[in-house]
Amino acid sequence: MKAAILHGKEQIKIEELTPRSLEPGEVRIDIQAALTCGTDLKVFKRGYHAKMIAPPAVFGHELAGVISEVGAPLTPSLSPSDGERVAAQPGERLSVGPGEWHVGDRVAVANSAPCGDCFFCGQNQENLCDDLLFLNGAYAESIVVPARLAQKNLLRLKPGTDFRDAALTEPLGCVVQGIEDLKLRAGQRLLVIGSGPIGLMFVAVAKHLGCTVSLAGRGDNRLKKARQLGAATVIDAANPSDLAEAVLKESRASFDVVIEAVGKPETWEAAVQWVRKGGAVNFFGGCPSGSTVSLDTARIHYSGLTLLASFHHTPRTIRRALELIESGIIKAADFVDGECPLSELPQLFQSMAAGNRAVKTLVRVHE
Repeated sequence: MKAAILHGKEQIKIEELTPRSLEPGEVRIDIQAALTCGTDLKVFKRGYHAKMIAPPAVFGHELAGVISEVGAPLTPSLSPSDGERVAAQPGERLSVGPGEWHVGDRVAVANSAPCGDCFFCGQNQENLCDDLLFLNGAYAESIVVPARLAQKNLLRLKPGTDFRDAALTEPLGCVVQGIEDLKLRAGQRLLVIGSGPIGLMFVAVAKHLGCTVSLAGRGDNRLKKARQLGAATVIDAANPSDLAEAVLKESRASFDVVIEAVGKPETWEAAVQWVRKGGAVNFFGGCPSGSTVSLDTARIHYSGLTLLASFHHTPRTIRRALELIESGIIKAADFVDGECPLSELPQLFQSMAAGNRAVKTLVRVHE
């Protein structure tokens, strides 16, 4: 099969790989839709991700497709953790997730699964699991889903669900996590900083919840999309030095909630200045490792601010994300504005690194 391999900083090669045999509990997916992601762009620029991927490795993590092969079932008494996979005895069967998986099942899969045994999993904070098992390999003709993911974060699609829509499940699961961490509710005034796909998803979901949403970002196409998704106010952040003045001018009052979806120290600091007394800030965008920020402790203390950060998703928020997709609230057509054959993926990421302002691109893995 053909696959995109990340070899290091800004190094992607399209290579021919021999698909490996399945271990017990695993399934193979014939990929029908793979989408680019801001996290993948960061990984491309840095050459690695401390938690998610170490080169050389098959790249990409947003996907949906059809199961083309199912491994032997696990023994009922054995958990699907790494190094603990044993085929069942004749006659023994084990359901993997909601019912057994079959060839031909239409599915979406998240890019990780928690262990289910650590302290954080016991606190329903599976996104903070001490042993998250990550999955990469969306930019390929097929992918093998490990047993743990097949059991915890492989989701069956409704017959009418479009694969392009379903491929948004993973990033949308992260957005749902961020919104639930904030306990966002109808009537609140929300500012989203950042007009990438994550920022735009925050606009769409918050609008659906009944919030009044403003967005500060860059790129005419992305700002137009924010308006279409329900942003009441859109602030052009093309000139960072004028951003603070522009936000204050357009907002007329501080915001109940501010979500930083950029991942830069300067916008982390700005978010704290734009939230009202008693308000909340979610530092959703992760800054580069080692970054520091300067915050006014008096403002935080005497204004009673709540500062938090959201990372990743849980099996529950992944399922909630798919519900939003299959109910028609979130659609790929609102975010996917380009297509690219797998053979041109290296050039696409070079273009993205150079400032290509496309929101998301569908990668055609079967050219």
